[in-house]
Amino acid sequence: MKTVVDKASSRGYFNHGWLKTHHTFSFANYYNPSRMHFGVLRVLNDDSVDPEMGFDTHPHQNMEVISIPLKGYLRHGDSVKNTRTITPGDIQVMSTGKGIFHSEYNGSDKEQLEFLQIWVFPRIENTEPEYNNYDIRPLLKRNELALIISPDGKVPASIKQDAWFSMGKFDAGKIIDYKIHDKNMGVYKGALYESFEYKLHQEGNGVYLFIIEGDVEVAGNRLSRRDGIGLWDTKSFKVEITQEATLLLMEVPMR
Repeated sequence: MKTVVDKASSRGYFNHGWLKTHHTFSFANYYNPSRMHFGVLRVLNDDSVDPEMGFDTHPHQNMEVISIPLKGYLRHGDSVKNTRTITPGDIQVMSTGKGIFHSEYNGSDKEQLEFLQIWVFPRIENTEPEYNNYDIRPLLKRNELALIISPDGKVPASIKQDAWFSMGKFDAGKIIDYKIHDKNMGVYKGALYESFEYKLHQEGNGVYLFIIEGDVEVAGNRLSRRDGIGLWDTKSFKVEITQEATLLLMEVPMR
């Protein structure tokens, strides 16, 4: 197994007044040659937008763009006449294809908007642009990993790439009643934490795990809020929940 760890504090950060944004990978004014992408995962931005402010109409092409609101109201508009406002529990997926203009705004005049902006290189280019939004609340069950995006129609959301996105909220689940014998400390009580195993859907893919909230341990790495870890050259790995955590896992081709 190979891994790369991107701590939250190492991300690019810019304060534009109305926008506070962190970039896991190189984006706009943040350039880091060692942090260009993870496989076909090109952008992972953590954005906070002031009330009634946002990204004015601008173009994109040949990119799969996924937006996941974490707080507030995300208002979308585009050149193929879609206008939608989504909230936490919804996601939006836009295949920009041969070209689309869109805007993204805070749809509230009082509440801050927080959302993840994610870009993935598509498997095929110059397709007709598409926009869809999905209510993923029925899929989200506590202490289970929910598949929210797939390329094969197994869930409502899909993108034009062999990629699978999963989300879940997990309890720490401490057990403190077992005994360990240590020659120096004698017999003492220990603590275990609930964990789950992630099995990759496609050989050759990697997984980028982003900790939205909480603390976990993965492949010997302790990770906290807004940390990220990429894992590849493996068929599965274990995630140990050390503090209540909300997680986003993005399985993508490593190109």
